[in-house]
Amino acid sequence: MTLPDTTATPAGADRTFQVDLRGLVDLLSHHLYSSPRVYLRELMQNAVDALTARHTLEPDAPTGAFGVRLYADGSVVRVEDDGVGLTEADVHSFLATIGRSSKRADRIAEQRGDFIGQFGIGLLSCFLVADEIHVLSRSARTPGAPAVEWRGRGDGSYTVRTLPASARPRPGTTVTLTPRADAGEWTRPPQVQALARHFGSLLRHPVTFDDGTAGPGAPGAPVNPEPAPWARSYPTPGARSRALAAYGEEVFGFTPLDTIELDLPAVGLKGIACVLPETVPAGRRHGHRVHVKGMLLSEQAEEILPDWAFFVRCVVDAESLRPTASRESLYEDDTLAAVRDALAERLRAWIARAAASDPDLLHRFLQAHHLAVKSLAVHDDEILRMLLPWLPFETTDGHTTLDEFARTHRTVLVTSSVEEFRQVAAIASAAGLGVVNGGYTYDRELVHRLPEIRPEATVADLDPATLTAHLDPVDRETELAAAAYLARARDALAVFDCDVALRTFQPASAPALLVDSREARHERTRSQLAREQEGGLWGDILGALRQEAPRAQLILNQLNPLVRTAVTIDEPELARTSAEALYGQAALLSRRPLRPAESSLINRSFLDLLAHALRKDS
Repeated sequence: MTLPDTTATPAGADRTFQVDLRGLVDLLSHHLYSSPRVYLRELMQNAVDALTARHTLEPDAPTGAFGVRLYADGSVVRVEDDGVGLTEADVHSFLATIGRSSKRADRIAEQRGDFIGQFGIGLLSCFLVADEIHVLSRSARTPGAPAVEWRGRGDGSYTVRTLPASARPRPGTTVTLTPRADAGEWTRPPQVQALARHFGSLLRHPVTFDDGTAGPGAPGAPVNPEPAPWARSYPTPGARSRALAAYGEEVFGFTPLDTIELDLPAVGLKGIACVLPETVPAGRRHGHRVHVKGMLLSEQAEEILPDWAFFVRCVVDAESLRPTASRESLYEDDTLAAVRDALAERLRAWIARAAASDPDLLHRFLQAHHLAVKSLAVHDDEILRMLLPWLPFETTDGHTTLDEFARTHRTVLVTSSVEEFRQVAAIASAAGLGVVNGGYTYDRELVHRLPEIRPEATVADLDPATLTAHLDPVDRETELAAAAYLARARDALAVFDCDVALRTFQPASAPALLVDSREARHERTRSQLAREQEGGLWGDILGALRQEAPRAQLILNQLNPLVRTAVTIDEPELARTSAEALYGQAALLSRRPLRPAESSLINRSFLDLLAHALRKDS
């Protein structure tokens, strides 16, 4: 830590920035690190990097010869490693100067990729839980090197002493913290052990923990007793699959629908993707558990997979991904972009394998995640060809796949909205029309691409003319007999730009059908605004766009007993009220939002019919 320089400086000479350590620690705690708990990760990270440097210095050392030992008894927290250690010059250069790291030394720089940490500010995180940091180190680079002690304080002061080699018989470094009273949440022995397992469960060097209760010389409890599950050997592929699924359940808390092994040798990435067993709301992105060289970096790394892959959660360990300064997320660079693309390809390959060889798994997957697959199929021709026939859609034949639906209906009609589908579904089904609800996200676009997969299929948008063309006209005598009633009905509904016609269609239980598209309603609204604004600027603009406003159509069903009775009504007011009631009932069945005037009409017509019935009974 750099202290204020109080000596006089000649005018015009270069000066050195001075650092307020307490202010810097406050900045770290509020803006860089998510929680004080990261102090232990930083200490473990520095220890593991020191071990990596030691192995570089002594490549013939047996595996497991060097390790990390943690100790916490409530009064101190200690992290000891058998790493490369520090000389007195190193201590003055790297521990006493903020922002510099021993990992930037010339002799280590070429192997920098072997280290987890990339920034020289990790040790400062210890000031989040302690007011004093004690470091005792002995370098492995110089035989017989003395031990060196560094003691840093939260006020920015520090001391350095050289001690006999006997003060630390073996090379390595010991960092000891005396926690503040308010830091007990992060420094009590059970919490230190839990944090060590949380951050270091996949580390490649042996790490142990001791809380002092087992007595001097007792071996500590292993923090990372086993390698990562994907790095172990298993007797059979089935045993491996079960072990990976069990690990996914342990990490994420759910039983995966399936596990997908991830292996990208180019960046040293290995891990698994766990397929969620339940539907995920569209657009919700889950964080993924990312380790870098075994050390947990983040549990919420969204950037490792593309947006459409929200049906999986991943746990990966990588060699070449760059952490940000806080080491709690990934740096967005070309490497990360390439990893994201490669992992996306692994997910596509898994879907392709399920489609080709495991129909039961594919069915269960699509039941839960068809929306995710639809979003992928819109932009991925390969997935489109593989899965479009298998994807479920809402149709007039119920929820079914496009493959099954296209076998029954050579011409597939698709609506532009959910309300239009609900408006026509029953009538279209009775008329033998095959209609797909295209109102849901991606559905209409995907249905229109069906001929790419099934060239014999024809897809068209459903419009009112298509539907009414399939409704049977009534005979001339019936039309003439109902002419007076139809005229009164048209007059009553003119305020809604609605025409009235008499047809026969199934089901006979439906008295009327209101045929009206969203586009038609928008055009009528625009025309109405143009009329209201006539003569003004907006009136001129809207008038320039004016077309002949399309009209809605109330189609009365001659097969329905109620309609057959209504068209014989002679009393003008009752005929008008019955037409309004039929319109209101058809509007309700369409399930679209009602305009205020329509809500008022429904209430008024009901009360008028009730009053008429009461008068007739009296």
